[in-house]
Amino acid sequence: MKEEAVMLKVYAAKWCPHCTKTIEHLKNHNIEFEYVEIENQSETTIQKIIDVNGGDDWVVPTLEFNGKWREGKIYNEKELNADLDKLGCLRS
Repeated sequence: MKEEAVMLKVYAAKWCPHCTKTIEHLKNHNIEFEYVEIENQSETTIQKIIDVNGGDDWVVPTLEFNGKWREGKIYNEKELNADLDKLGCLRS
């Protein structure tokens, strides 16, 4: 049985400019990801995103890779690259 490849998940909203910039950055750097529209998710998934973001509300874009999470942040290229590296989803 073939093991499924781990892929970065991007919990985002189409109307969010920081999500759009983050997704564009991932595409430009050939980082494979799964886009997850936050507004179409179950209450369980939304609660997980709320918990990752401090427990007050969901914030996007929130990233998840192999069980590690990055809370929602404004787009900052250097910070995003550092966080992607910490998550382990950047290829050397």
